[in-house]
Amino acid sequence: MAAPGSQDDMLARLRLIRTGRVGPVGFRQLVARFGSAAAALDALPDLAARAGGPALRPCPAAVAERELAALARLGGRLIAAGLPPYPALLAAIDDAPPVLGALGDLRLLDRPAVAVVGARNASAAGLQLARQMARDLAGTGVVLVSGMARGVDSAAHEGALPATIAALAGGLDVFAPPEVEPLQRRLASEGGLLLAENPPGTQPQARHFPRRNRIISGLALGVVVVEGAHRSGSLLTARMAADQSREVMAVPGSPLDPRAAGPNSLIRDGATLVRDAADVLDVVQPFRARAAAPAATLFEPGPPEAPADLLERVAGLLGPTPVALDVLAREAGVTGAELASALTDLELAGRAERHAGGRVALPA
Repeated sequence: MAAPGSQDDMLARLRLIRTGRVGPVGFRQLVARFGSAAAALDALPDLAARAGGPALRPCPAAVAERELAALARLGGRLIAAGLPPYPALLAAIDDAPPVLGALGDLRLLDRPAVAVVGARNASAAGLQLARQMARDLAGTGVVLVSGMARGVDSAAHEGALPATIAALAGGLDVFAPPEVEPLQRRLASEGGLLLAENPPGTQPQARHFPRRNRIISGLALGVVVVEGAHRSGSLLTARMAADQSREVMAVPGSPLDPRAAGPNSLIRDGATLVRDAADVLDVVQPFRARAAAPAATLFEPGPPEAPADLLERVAGLLGPTPVALDVLAREAGVTGAELASALTDLELAGRAERHAGGRVALPA
């Protein structure tokens, strides 16, 4: 068995997560069950067939090798959950990215972080506040995390440089939208850090942005929302932060400004009202030790494969409407671990699909 973090091990991890129908949760379950990514790769074809699905061909080694070579040409590298320098806070979330492409100063991952997100069409006052808040946070040793979008995200990155991490929806070498290219290049070259779950060259699609958002919140002790509509990506990031047991904060605004609707509703629902960096530090200070906690072993031994009758029982309970995992476990009469094992095999077979918020349904 290849040593954890060795070239062969990293290649196997990349091949596993780049295999169709293997997502972050399934990856975690498979490695826990079989002990390594390489062993899980060997088992994939039989698992998919046993669960009643079509043949599943693992990602070819040559494809993964080309991705690693592309990362190297950019000056980046691959980091893997459960191995330094992958941050322990992010590794602790249920759907942590198994691997991330990284370009820039990896030492930023060792420091406490706060996310600042907000409207793309932000007001001048909102941009100024985000920039100043980020600058002041960086001055205390806190790393600023955001999503390299127009508006509040870009202003926060600018204010915190070089102490800032950008989580990208596309590849490390993709600038989306195009106007962020100067800032993204500057961030990578001046001591910041870019992280991407997708391979180099990937153009972001709509489905990539929620996945990017859970990385933003997962890296941080808390999330601050500065402007945003009711149904904005910023509020989705705040909800993810709450689900991940992170602090949720918001800057209030005028009820007459639609851009203040999101933060104001968060405050009404229990988010902490903050006005500046000092307020943010008061909220996250008690939790800063969490960022310095050593990374735990990510892949504890998992349950054995689910018996065929359990696979069919769980599959029979699924419908087009996503259902919560605890409800599904109760109706199937199984433990959470047994359900997780069954869902992994059904997902590999193309008979189950995971949704945000810990829910599952039949594939669309």
